[in-house]
Amino acid sequence: MEYKDYYKVLGVDKNDSHEKIRNRYRELAKRYHPDLNPNDSQAQEKFKEINEAYEVLGDEDKRKRYDTFGSGHNFTDGQHFDPSQYGFGDFGNGYSYTYTTEGAEGFSDFFNMFFGGGKGFDMSDLFGGQQGRARRAAAQTYESELDITLEEGYRGATRTISLRIGSDTKSISVKVPKGILPGKRIKIKGSKMGIGGDVYLKVNFVLKDNVELKGLDIYKDIDIFPWDAALGTRVVVDTLDGRIKVTIPENMKAGGRIRVPGKGYRDMKGKRGDMYIRANMINPSDLTGKQKELYRQLRDSI
Repeated sequence: MEYKDYYKVLGVDKNDSHEKIRNRYRELAKRYHPDLNPNDSQAQEKFKEINEAYEVLGDEDKRKRYDTFGSGHNFTDGQHFDPSQYGFGDFGNGYSYTYTTEGAEGFSDFFNMFFGGGKGFDMSDLFGGQQGRARRAAAQTYESELDITLEEGYRGATRTISLRIGSDTKSISVKVPKGILPGKRIKIKGSKMGIGGDVYLKVNFVLKDNVELKGLDIYKDIDIFPWDAALGTRVVVDTLDGRIKVTIPENMKAGGRIRVPGKGYRDMKGKRGDMYIRANMINPSDLTGKQKELYRQLRDSI
């Protein structure tokens, strides 16, 4: 059997954090997704490989078991070994065997040897007695992530996404509830989608460069010119409820904040945060000779 180096597949290091591995997986999954490469068999095969790798490295328990085996025997990617010599049952010469998977369809024999329901091999023999048996007996579930905008979370939305379930790619309709918060999970009943297990989607918010969400409060950066900061002005700001006019007071400092009550994010219980407008001081990209002279006069007068 061929040893799979899942760290090499994702291009990450063994000491990398879960967050770094997750971000790398998301980057590769978008690049090689079948929807973006419909006629590219190599890209689709790569998509399967990175999904298998993240199925292991993205799960703390699977990653620990995989690392324990790999570090104990110092295997390299592509190296062949006889599973029967490492406690995986007697599969005979040539490493051929009959395998019945449990939710791991489409993954490699190497993956199935560890995490499937292999004939002649009990995971509990290698990885911990009762705990190993209980894990296999549990109902099959699938986990993934869903990226949404702040507006979609605020108003609610319906999205159609593609998920790889075993060897198949399923199109799933997802209802995003109004007021959901980042990090929360959406449960999709697998029985309604023709899937042998429920799907859990962790929600991530994709925010614009000038917007932050802290709790229920929204922080929004706006650019203002020095004279507007000194003399005061009114600016138009986009909120989740539409555009509003905000007064910039005189003598506004760079990084100064203006609180707009009740214009933040609203959660599923109806609780609403505030919006904070932060001033970012800028100069025009091109100044005329007269404008520069006025700047000099101002500088000399202070």
